[in-house]
Amino acid sequence: MRIFEGWRELPDDARGATVALGNMDGVHPGHVAVLGAAHQARPELPLAALTFEPHPREYFRPEDPPFRLTMLPAKAAALEAAGARLCYALPFDAALSAMPAQAFFDQVLLRGLGARHIACGPDFAFGHRRGGDVRFLRQACEAAGIGLSVVPHLADAEGAISSTRIRRELQGGYPERAAGLLGRPWAVAGEVAHGDARGRLLGFPTANVALGRHLEPARGVYAVCVTLADGRMVPGVANIGRRPTLGGDPVSRVEAHLFDFSGDLYGQEVTVALLHFIREEKRFSGLPELTAQIAADAAEARRLLD
Repeated sequence: MRIFEGWRELPDDARGATVALGNMDGVHPGHVAVLGAAHQARPELPLAALTFEPHPREYFRPEDPPFRLTMLPAKAAALEAAGARLCYALPFDAALSAMPAQAFFDQVLLRGLGARHIACGPDFAFGHRRGGDVRFLRQACEAAGIGLSVVPHLADAEGAISSTRIRRELQGGYPERAAGLLGRPWAVAGEVAHGDARGRLLGFPTANVALGRHLEPARGVYAVCVTLADGRMVPGVANIGRRPTLGGDPVSRVEAHLFDFSGDLYGQEVTVALLHFIREEKRFSGLPELTAQIAADAAEARRLLD
């Protein structure tokens, strides 16, 4: 996977691809279907994905709580797993948000990327005030002599598969349902930071990872699998929340205890995948009650992961 954070002055071998368009937060099966349609239309061409960083919603509504399912590195990895070899992560800023749809099509898609085929979902839109909808794309692609594939929403018995629906399942405490929609367990990726060592004092040392711009799922305890920087995958139990028993934190964070593991993870990038929800976050009467509950949570996580 090659990632380009712009469209100007690209090398020749990064142009002339078949391009899937979309924010693609999460890279769920609907996004994979758009990538597949782009490849199927022109299998002889490199397969590329065009997305935006930050997500346009983050740009227009910065006061909203974090909602992202994937940051760019995780998104790029998922796109690569789906077959893409190029990722154009265009910086979404004031200039891009004000660019008219025709200018975006001409300057970015045609002259910048040299796109030779385009694929998107039925509700994709781009350009100033979302002026470039599917109807516009059909006309623009026909005039430019390039193909367009519009891929219907994938759906199950409960409706269309979407990033919004996956977020709702995670916020409701249903990581298994989210994984079923996403096509893989949902995970938080980040650098292990120093905490206050309370977990170590309680007998359960933890790797602390900030949620950052990730969605905050239901607060509570989860059975997890942690992927280390060297590729090892270690089962564990994690708390996501604000630690009300220990005085409370201003923002939620992930605290993952890795089973049967010893080693220094500080400063390393890890990925914490949520597999099962065990219980909601709660405040305990003191450290003895909290310690007993952590031990019970760890035992339950082991049972669920066995």
